[in-house]
Parts: sequence; C-alpha cells; structure tokens
Amino acid sequence: MGRSPGYDTAEVVAAARNLFWEKGFDAVSVTDVERATGLSRSSVYHAFGSMRGLFDAAVQDYLDVVVRPRLRPLQADRVDPDALVEYLTGLSAAIARLGDANEPTGCLLVATTATTLNDDAAVRGVIAAYHAELLAAISAGVAARLPAAHAADVMSRARSIAGAVIAAMTLARVNRLEAVRLLEVTVDTIG
Repeated sequence: MGRSPGYDTAEVVAAARNLFWEKGFDAVSVTDVERATGLSRSSVYHAFGSMRGLFDAAVQDYLDVVVRPRLRPLQADRVDPDALVEYLTGLSAAIARLGDANEPTGCLLVATTATTLNDDAAVRGVIAAYHAELLAAISAGVAARLPAAHAADVMSRARSIAGAVIAAMTLARVNRLEAVRLLEVTVDTIG
C-alpha cells in the first residue's frame, strides 16, 4: 500500500496554476514550481508525471475554480435577464482587483496560445472547448436579455461580446484600465 502524500494536492495545483497563469508555460521552470509549491522535484514528477501533467491539472483547476463559477449564472436552466451584465461587470471588477492584489490577470488559456503549447492538439482542444462554452453561456445571456431577438441576432451579438471578453482578457495583461473600459463599453452596447 502506497504512502499518502504529505501535501494538499489542490493547494499545489492552485499554486502552479497561478505560476503558469502569471508567467506562461514556457517561462516556468521546475525550480519555480518547487519554490511556489514547496514540493521537491521528485514529488512534482511523482504526483503529476511531468511539468506538462502539472500544467494540465492547473488548466483544469483554472476552468473549475476561476472560469466556470463566473459562467454558472449564464448556464442555469433559467438565465436571469441581468446575468450577462452581471458577468461582464464582475469580470471587469476582477480584472481591476487581481492586478492590484499582485495576482495573475488576463486568461490562462488565452496566454497559453502564445507559448510553445499553441500547436499541441490537446491544448487546442481545451481552448476550443472553452471558447464554445463561453459562447454558449453568453448566447444564453443575450437571449435572456433580449427575448424578442431572432436567433441569428442573438448569435451575432454573442460572438461580438465573446470577442470583447477575449480581447479584454488579452489586454488585461498589459493595460488593465483599457481592459476594464472595453468591458464597460460592451455592457453599454447590450442595452
């Protein structure tokens, strides 16, 4: 029977998530992970198999802990007409707050597209699935906000809003104020 680990896996994954989110996959070394998590190199490899295994766990944690709770009101059986505005204003507030708290900002998945993992089929699949989930949630929010709108108009607006969200997440890494402004303008266009 194996020995149980002397660490909290969720805490290790969260620390690694923030490290990958802040620096990007290519810029994170095993030494960085050791410092951030308190684990030895052998423990990292034993628990996750590789740096890529740890990264995959960090991405799943990012989706489950950071992304999906924010999207949940837009994925409910009955979406409130204000859910989309609340999502965008909440995202805007998070972008403003996270940077001040010296925590990573922007989007871990969007940032990953600028690393050597951008050609990895599994990573591309995760990013495509995230985009589809985001677009479906925003579509539900637009439909709830504008119940008389035609399906084509709902989808067109949803694509535009999803594009603005992704642009804001990209911009947040270099200019949080402009990212916040972009989301505020997006809210104004919803009506």
